[in-house]
Amino acid sequence: MKVLAFAATNHKASINKQLVTHAANIVAQNTGAEVEVLDLNDYELPLYSIERQTENGMHPLAQQFFDKIGAADAVIISFAEHNGSYAAVYKNLFDWASRIDMKVYQNKPTVLLATSPGPGGASSVLASAVGSADFFAMDLKGSLSVPTFNDNFDTDKGVLVNEELVEKLKDILSGLSE
Repeated sequence: MKVLAFAATNHKASINKQLVTHAANIVAQNTGAEVEVLDLNDYELPLYSIERQTENGMHPLAQQFFDKIGAADAVIISFAEHNGSYAAVYKNLFDWASRIDMKVYQNKPTVLLATSPGPGGASSVLASAVGSADFFAMDLKGSLSVPTFNDNFDTDKGVLVNEELVEKLKDILSGLSE
């Protein structure tokens, strides 16, 4: 099984990247899956506009991102929340990819995560992603918001330490290999 994982942000020290990497490692340990963790900094694109697409065609990085999803057997995403919504880097990449095909997630089994330093755990952006999953051909297996990241995650070990959250995460991740 090939698992594609990424944090929907371009922050190099992202807590969401730490969370998604931890989740991907759980899947790899439990299933022997091959895991690739993408860095959205490698997919920096000009702001999407129909004029840019018409004049220049589909940006090759958008096609590469779309193809990575297509080559995966499962996807794990952890969303950073910027002012209650998606980080601009993810939204722009997603907009480009959706012009290739609205079925961006190509019916891949997917787990959605989000975290923040505060008690909301980026739940607003997670709710938005969960609510739109069907429109973009995401086979949603589950979602989890991790509140107060610094209280629930050991950054030195790279693991969740809140046992209730650990069990919830393992439970939803098990859906990727069903």
